[in-house]
Amino acid sequence: MTRALRHRVGSLLIVGLESAALSALETAWLGSLQPSGIILFRRNVESSARLSALWQQAAQVLPQPFFRCVDLEGGTVDRLRDLVGPTPSAAEVAATGRPAIFREHGALIGRVLHALGFNLNLAPVLDLALPDALPVMGTRVVSAHPAPVIAYANAFLAGMARYGVLGCGKHFPGLGGGDLDSHQATPKIDRTWQQIWEQDVEPYRALGTSLPLIMVNHAAYPKIERPAKPASLSRFWIEGVLRGKLRYRGLVISDDMEMGGVLNHASPESAAIEAIAAGTDLLEICHRADRILATHEALLREAERSPAFARCVSRAAKRVAGAKQRLLGKRTLPRPLSAADLKQLQTAQQRLRDKIARAKLSKSAGVDG
Repeated sequence: MTRALRHRVGSLLIVGLESAALSALETAWLGSLQPSGIILFRRNVESSARLSALWQQAAQVLPQPFFRCVDLEGGTVDRLRDLVGPTPSAAEVAATGRPAIFREHGALIGRVLHALGFNLNLAPVLDLALPDALPVMGTRVVSAHPAPVIAYANAFLAGMARYGVLGCGKHFPGLGGGDLDSHQATPKIDRTWQQIWEQDVEPYRALGTSLPLIMVNHAAYPKIERPAKPASLSRFWIEGVLRGKLRYRGLVISDDMEMGGVLNHASPESAAIEAIAAGTDLLEICHRADRILATHEALLREAERSPAFARCVSRAAKRVAGAKQRLLGKRTLPRPLSAADLKQLQTAQQRLRDKIARAKLSKSAGVDG
């Protein structure tokens, strides 16, 4: 085993942390594995000062640059609400029908994330708001039709880009036809190839060049692929459709590999190997350190055993390294925010919520503007 191979395998991981500060154990395994990024959740965000210190600690042991990730869609998926107040949901924003507000939503999220040291937001959601999925997806989805989804996402991404924050379209090839939550179960989506190709996939076709990353889901599509398996483990969906038919050239990232949607199909270690062999570049492992370490060792052993798999690892690592240098460059970490800085962000959140409320009243009254 060489250190180069160990780090090459590590570069395929985006990892979660236990708390708001790096423990000595986390510092050790981060330095050993050299993952390409860290993803934070509400459990990791206590204050701007502690968040800044966490990024500084991580920068001491991780190769530069690295992805500093979060899920901030607004509404029910809002990891920073305790710090800067609640962000409006995508559905609320899209319901205004106003592209300027769509863009302002993205810009506000980009402003908040940049100020707090993040460079990658795992948003927007591009799933269709179809009846089957609405009880699960709720206000995360904006329309049952591709065109409004594209209009919202395009403006949202442009807004975030003003502050240098990257976006990630999710959850390819689409969760709109599923009635189960892939956090617990594997949705079986009984949509036909024609439906998926003409409707669910259309936002990815339209936005592909604007999406530096695309996240693949853990749903199965039994009318399209047999035997049915999670799309995140499927070479058909990743290499055949996403990279082949759609000619996508950005990074492919998995949804969290600790979710039931994939673990119902395979062990964490086997699922990780399948995902990389299918063409995935980055694996999210968001919670347990033991699973992060076990997955890394499993990938490493398979790369040592199988020359074909070692080539998959090398191709993915090369894509990741190139994307990090191209997309992130050399960026300094921000200073901790003052109380006045945080107040400004909280005020901006409230202003956007007020603007959405006024737009809703105007729309219901039939008034334009």
